[in-house]
Amino acid sequence: MGYANNIGKYHLGRTIGEGTFAKVKLGVDTTNGQYVAIKIIDKQMVLESNLKYQVQREIRTMKLLHHPNIVRIHEVIGTKTKIYIVMEYVSGGQLSDKLSYVNKLSEPEARQVFQQLIDAVEYCHNRGVYHRDLKPENLLLDAKGNLKVSDFGLSALRKPGDMLTTACGSPCYVAPELLANKGYDGAAADVWSCGVILFEKLAGHLPFDDRNLMVLYKKISRAEYKFPQWFTESQKRLISRILDPSPTRRATILEIVEDPWFQTDYIPSCGYVHNENIYLDDVTAAFDSIEENKADSKLPKTSSFINAFQLIAMSHDLDLSGLFEGQDDKKETTRLGSKLPVNETIKKIEAAALDVSLSIEKMKNNFKMKMHPKQKLKMIRSSRSYYDLSAEVIEVAPTNCVIEISKSAGELRLYNEFCKSLSSLLSGKSYESSQMQESKVVNINSKSTNEIECSEVKHNKDNKDIRGYSSS
Repeated sequence: MGYANNIGKYHLGRTIGEGTFAKVKLGVDTTNGQYVAIKIIDKQMVLESNLKYQVQREIRTMKLLHHPNIVRIHEVIGTKTKIYIVMEYVSGGQLSDKLSYVNKLSEPEARQVFQQLIDAVEYCHNRGVYHRDLKPENLLLDAKGNLKVSDFGLSALRKPGDMLTTACGSPCYVAPELLANKGYDGAAADVWSCGVILFEKLAGHLPFDDRNLMVLYKKISRAEYKFPQWFTESQKRLISRILDPSPTRRATILEIVEDPWFQTDYIPSCGYVHNENIYLDDVTAAFDSIEENKADSKLPKTSSFINAFQLIAMSHDLDLSGLFEGQDDKKETTRLGSKLPVNETIKKIEAAALDVSLSIEKMKNNFKMKMHPKQKLKMIRSSRSYYDLSAEVIEVAPTNCVIEISKSAGELRLYNEFCKSLSSLLSGKSYESSQMQESKVVNINSKSTNEIECSEVKHNKDNKDIRGYSSS
C-alpha cells in the first residue's frame, strides 16, 4: 500500500530508511520549511506481532527525553492503518555507515562522539531510562558530526537500582550479565555497550566477534579481546575499566567522565529538565482507531514469546550462568523441545500428567500449569511446599515451543517419570510408567539430549530481541 503525499502539515518525500514494519521518509513542515524524518508504521502488522506496547514505549520514552544528543519526537499522528512518528531529521546518517567507509575514527573524533554518547546515556539514566540496544546503527550523526542517540524500542523505564530481567540487544554489544538469565543493572549494561562502541571506533573492528554464537558469548563473558598495537595506554586503561565482565567492578559513568583521556577537550552537553506535563495523549490516540479483534490469530498468543538470548541462556551447553554467582542448586529444571503448536503441546503435557497420575492446575495465563499427585491434591493445596512441580510452555515459533519443567519441592521420582513420559509423547514413542516397570526409570535432568529441539539461532551482528521496525 502506498503512502499519502501529505500527512497533517507535513509533505512526504523520499524514503531514507526501511524496516520490517516501517518506513522512514524525509518530510517537510509546510509551515516553516523545516526538514523532519517521518517514521511510518503499519498498525496491523505491529498488532499481529504483539509489538503495540513496544512501539508505544519507544514513543513515550523519546518524548520524555530532551537532550541535544538524543533524537527528538515532534508529534505522533494516527490514521486507521498507519502511525506517523514525526522526528528530528539527522542528515549525517548512522555512525555505522561512517565506520564502513572510514574504517576507524581519529582519536579526537572518536573521543568527541564518545563524550556525547556518555552525556546522552547519563541523561537517560538520571531519568530512569535504560536504552539496552546501544550500537553504531542506533547512533546518528548530524551535518556537523554531532551524535544523536535513536531507537528506544528496547528501552526500559525503571527507578535507579531496580533490576531488569529481559535479555535483549545486539549480540556483539551485549553485556555478559545479560547472558546469565538473571536480573541485571540496566545502567551497567549500557556502559558496557558504550565501551564496545569506543573500542570499535578506535580499532576499526569489534572487540568481540565470532560466527559461532556460543563462542562469541564465551568471549564476552570472559572479556577476551586484544588491543591493536596503536592503542595508547590511556585508551587501554579506560576501555579495560569499562569492559570488565563484573558489573559491580565495571566503571560507572561518573568514573568514565572523571578519566583523564575522557576529559581532554571535553565540553559537556546538558539536557533540559524533565517536564512532567509533556503532551502524551497522541501516543495513545494513535492506536485508538485500530480494530484489535481482527488481529486475532488461530494460534494462541503468549506473552512468553522467547528471544534468541533467552533461548541460548536456557540451553545447558550454552548457558553461561555458571560463570556468575547466586545459582540455585535446589531447583530441578528440565527443558524439552516441542515441534508442535502451543495448543497441541499443552495437550501432550496433560497426557503425560495423566500417565503418571498427576492432576493439573492451570495458572492465569494458561501457558503455565502446576501439577500435584491426584490422591494428595487436598493436602497439597493446604501445604504448598509439600510438592511443587510446574510446566511452562514458551513459544519459539508458531510450530515450535520450549517446555520448561521445574520442581523445587517434593519427590524426585515422580518428577523424573513425568519428564520421561512427556519426552516420549513429544517424540512419538510409547512410555511405561514406573508403576508398571520401576526398574527402567531413567533420571532425566537438564543435560538431556532432548533439550531445546528448536530451530538454529543464526549469528547476525544485527540480531535483536523481537524487533518491529528500523531505526534508520
